[in-house]
Amino acid sequence: MKWQRFEDLRIDHDLTQQQVADILFCQREVYRRYEKGIREMPLSCAITLAKYYHVSLDYLVGLTDKKNNDK
Repeated sequence: MKWQRFEDLRIDHDLTQQQVADILFCQREVYRRYEKGIREMPLSCAITLAKYYHVSLDYLVGLTDKKNNDK
């Protein structure tokens, strides 16, 4: 499964794959595989990205179209 939101959020924030990899303390190729759905992203990395992008985990993985849990 390709995680389109990972790529969309990265592009919306004008970040390269390398910059996101640096945020996650991993290699660019590892992040690329997460983004393309080739490798499963650890929950800790998903949490880090959700916090960085100020979105919910549900939004990040495509379970909802609501960006955050605010009422």
